[in-house]
Amino acid sequence: MKNLLPIFFIALLAAGEFYMFQGVKLTFPAKGESRLSPVAIGYLAINILAYVCFFIMLFMGRKNAPKIFAEGTVAVMAILLVAKLVVLIFMLIGDLARMVGYLYYAVFDSPTVASGDPGIPRSKFLARVALATAALPVFSLIYGVVVNAYNYQYRKLTLTFPNLPEAFDGFRFIQLSDIHTGSFNRTEPLVRAVEHINSMNADIILFTGDLVNNITDEASPYKAIFSKLRAKEGVLSTTGNHDYGDYVQWESAAAKKENFRRFMQTHADMGWKLLMNENHILERDGQKIAIIGIENWGNALHFPKYGRLDLAHKGTEEIPFKILMSHDPSHWDAQVRPEYSDIDLTLSGHTHGFQFGIENRYIKFSPSQFVYKQWAGLYQEGRQYIYVNRGFGFLGYPGRVGILPEITEITLRRG
Repeated sequence: MKNLLPIFFIALLAAGEFYMFQGVKLTFPAKGESRLSPVAIGYLAINILAYVCFFIMLFMGRKNAPKIFAEGTVAVMAILLVAKLVVLIFMLIGDLARMVGYLYYAVFDSPTVASGDPGIPRSKFLARVALATAALPVFSLIYGVVVNAYNYQYRKLTLTFPNLPEAFDGFRFIQLSDIHTGSFNRTEPLVRAVEHINSMNADIILFTGDLVNNITDEASPYKAIFSKLRAKEGVLSTTGNHDYGDYVQWESAAAKKENFRRFMQTHADMGWKLLMNENHILERDGQKIAIIGIENWGNALHFPKYGRLDLAHKGTEEIPFKILMSHDPSHWDAQVRPEYSDIDLTLSGHTHGFQFGIENRYIKFSPSQFVYKQWAGLYQEGRQYIYVNRGFGFLGYPGRVGILPEITEITLRRG
């Protein structure tokens, strides 16, 4: 079955290319003796250029290609792909309907076609509807790149726990997740975000993984910015699936190991304490809470299970309140809730809400929910909570549509 997926994707792409071009030609017909209209020629030129840039990027390797070139190529390809899929759906439905009609008339005899003005041919009408419909997601994707990629949403919530020590009533922390430094092409919004976070004067900052996309060097240009993050108890962090260099072809196992060593050193250079299957105890007036941090542990889509919650949990058994930092939210149902009922609050990220969806007072939808039961925001089962951060950065598509980047402030109350 897996061997058929590339063939299916190529066939789908080819169909999308065919129908998109037909749709453009029907909507913008050539005039006079020209075979193609200027719009159709322009579309072909953009499409060919996008493919050329895409294959150049693949040949160079995305990590070696200039960042603006790579991100721009991915954005244009993503926008064109969505437009083609929308047009494909409309035009294919039209063709199937006509095929059924032809078969029906072939069996039961074709009726006499009435004379007179036929109006707009059905194929041209469908093409116009398809292109008009495709325009909405296309403009949304463009807006998502230009405006929403750095449109940080400052979310605040208060959680109440009966077992929270009195000394920590009102304890306030910032959660960040999925920074993905390898995707950034601007620094000004990052500087402003860090300044705003510092102005919130939180008790602690908790980062739940994916500092980079693939290699540690991606973080180097931004170390000076993120090292300025300040909180009373500093910054604690843990790893995400992208932090290990698993998606890069390394020349040797030693090179990959060295990359991860430098990754851990980067956290130290920024003044962040990286929790690698360990815990950090906070104490006030003789009372304690535990912050547990594990390496990536994923139960969905075969993401790696590097985390050892048994090691990280050790030594916290007598502490009445526990916060777990675990990058992948699928860990919560798979291990945390069944085996560690004393973990009160889990903090995750990872999903980005697929960077695409709808969130308002009435609707909360993203394709992410078909993969992750907990994909964005707060969830509760019994006395345990998980909060899934929508991510600070972006990956792949260099923007956000509907699901915006997030900085979260959580206040703990006893009650």
